[in-house]
Amino acid sequence: MKTLCPNYDREDALDTVLEVPVPEEMFHKMGSTAALRWANMRSLMKAQLQAADKSSHLQAKSNNEFMALLKLVGSPLIPFQVQLVNSPSRPIKDSNIEASTAKYIVQQYVAATGGQAAFNSVNSMYAMGQVKMLGSEMQQGDDSVQMRGNCEIGGFVLWQKNPDLWCLELVVSGYKICAGSDGKIAWNQSSSQPDAVCIGEKSINDEDCFVLKVEAALHVLQSQSSPNTDIIHHTVWGYFSQRTGLLMKLEDTKLVRMKPIKGKESVFWETSMATMIDDYRYVDSINIAHTGKTVTTLFRYGAAHNHKRKIEETWKIEEVDFNICGLSIEMFLPPADLKRDQEAGEQPVS
Repeated sequence: MKTLCPNYDREDALDTVLEVPVPEEMFHKMGSTAALRWANMRSLMKAQLQAADKSSHLQAKSNNEFMALLKLVGSPLIPFQVQLVNSPSRPIKDSNIEASTAKYIVQQYVAATGGQAAFNSVNSMYAMGQVKMLGSEMQQGDDSVQMRGNCEIGGFVLWQKNPDLWCLELVVSGYKICAGSDGKIAWNQSSSQPDAVCIGEKSINDEDCFVLKVEAALHVLQSQSSPNTDIIHHTVWGYFSQRTGLLMKLEDTKLVRMKPIKGKESVFWETSMATMIDDYRYVDSINIAHTGKTVTTLFRYGAAHNHKRKIEETWKIEEVDFNICGLSIEMFLPPADLKRDQEAGEQPVS
């Protein structure tokens, strides 16, 4: 991963630290010579890349569509809160059998990934890695979706600090997105941790797993909706190995209704994501998954048209560290335009 950009204007100047390290493969695709690659890299850092009228990235029809897809594929990298409470919110004996089993499975997962004491010793986290993505065109009907085009390559940096601060920056093919939360406002994505229930068992890659289901409550869906969208439902399934206790797979389904404009028919977007998680390795006594693959299917229906698109993403964590010195609240402040929207009384887009 490239982390420094040399200063070609002054030989005696210090190198510039890249906000988001980029993979070597992405760097080599940015120009035919080293000087041209770094010139393009500087343009990227200054956000001066000129957008073309049409984008071929991930088979997108426009640059705005590509940016929307980037926000979507960045979702699996968004963290949950690192700090854990010392005990479940309700005693296991006071829960029904499905909820009790789910609490036990989660406790086994905590033990398999390092234990309560290791998690409670962490107050912040940093992770850096790379992603590769391949997409299909948006097509009509129920036929199978074929992946086409070139593989898009990029890098990401994730910062997290307890209790609920986080910031994700993702750079792919000269485009950059940022998502995060300052503890009060979450932009682009948000996450919650309601109670789960165990709904059964399933084999994942020849590994017997318990299946836990989490369904977002109505008040959570309403808080994540916006003036232009209604989130109808959001459900997450987690598959935990019965042998090791580790999380093997995540599935996420979300249905969003776009509010009709000028009497037009409503349009619905349904996003289904399946993420396989692998390569667990210990970092400072905590067992961290370092690789994964996510397959996302988007369905658009309504207004007499049904379309779907598929995107495949593989991600790899190159570096992980905990308890970052000097990580302040300024790292997690929302964009200025989002703060203005909040001050004007508008609901930010989740």
